Amino acid sequence: MKATTALLLPQELTHDRAQDWLQSLTIALHQVEGPLVTVDASRLTHFDSSALAVLLACRREAMSAKKTLKVTHLSDQLRQLAMVYGVSELVQSTDSVH
Repeated sequence: MKATTALLLPQELTHDRAQDWLQSLTIALHQVEGPLVTVDASRLTHFDSSALAVLLACRREAMSAKKTLKVTHLSDQLRQLAMVYGVSELVQSTDSVH
């Protein structure tokens, strides 16, 4: 059985670098073998709404490739931002809420 490698989000994901990160993540998700793509958001500490846009675009890309996108370690702040924008169900983390 192969170990699963998560795609890591950077520490900072704002408008200035969103397009670069989206391109990198899109390439990486197509290299993931199997139907599940995991995105680890544990390092993400400085972000704006562009982080949500990147995650949603990755979700769409994964769906078009017949894959499922799973986000782990989503911060409370990013969860709250997703709720404000009404997209929380689209970027739900698989982590249990504490």
